[in-house]
Amino acid sequence: MAGTAGGKLIVGLDIGTSKVVSIVGEVGGDVRFGDGTPMNLFDILALHSAAVVPTSSKLHLATRTPHSDPLDEFLAGRFEAWQSWQGKRNFERELIVSLAKLPGRDRWLFVGCFRRLGRAWVETPAPPHWSYKTVELEETKSLAGRVVVGFERTGRAAYLDADRWASKLVVWQVFERRMAVAEFPGYHRIRLPQRTLELIVGQGLDSWMSALSAVGGVYLITDTDTGRLYVGSATGVGGIWARWSQYAKDGHGGNADLKKLLATEGAGYTRHFQYAVLEIADTHTSAEEVLERESHWKAVLGSREHGYNAN
Repeated sequence: MAGTAGGKLIVGLDIGTSKVVSIVGEVGGDVRFGDGTPMNLFDILALHSAAVVPTSSKLHLATRTPHSDPLDEFLAGRFEAWQSWQGKRNFERELIVSLAKLPGRDRWLFVGCFRRLGRAWVETPAPPHWSYKTVELEETKSLAGRVVVGFERTGRAAYLDADRWASKLVVWQVFERRMAVAEFPGYHRIRLPQRTLELIVGQGLDSWMSALSAVGGVYLITDTDTGRLYVGSATGVGGIWARWSQYAKDGHGGNADLKKLLATEGAGYTRHFQYAVLEIADTHTSAEEVLERESHWKAVLGSREHGYNAN
């Protein structure tokens, strides 16, 4: 079972297997065992596999390059292949424990533990490089994309001997579900399916919450099954984030036509909903101004006549 004490999260363990089963959310800035002991990354990994020990592990601190972002590679399912390409012999230990840099200071996402099977020097594709053959440990796969670690890197080194740094890899947060969403892309590049919106709100992803709570404006919900549209607006404290959090919770946000639709088709019909931002406004912009812009977009898109807007 899991609970909190003194503002700190207590880890839930399966009694039979001693595996982490129910750590949820960020509480008080770190994660602790039931006796109050701070937990580091290798504590969690060891509960899932006795083979994962610092002395056998190389720590890979993966950061953005001019051409790629390790977090994007992970979310796209390409991280292991991306990591396999190395300019030097960087992985000379049995295991590779990989962390991808998250926005914000000293925040890293655990993206997998890999066993090194071999390496080869290859000339093509250019430039020449070391190609590592690895396999991800099955025992720790359930933690990939869920564990956020706080670690202050003292220099620019990306490949560290884990036994020198294990105690510094403090677990700050463990998501209930695997992270499946990239960082906030910009207001006019948003195209969110309902399921993704639920993940963003449920996990309180910082970049999304910060950006969407800072603005109000006019947004669009598209029913991808029928093509019908709903135009809505958000003003005041919390901005678009507060409004969309309601949709993440119930799928209709109080809109009469959407409530009627879900009553007829079932709550699962929200899988057809897709969210976008039409225009943004300062959260201090008057409600009258935002409603005027909302009315404009309803007219432009015909959402009163052919969509879910009743007025």
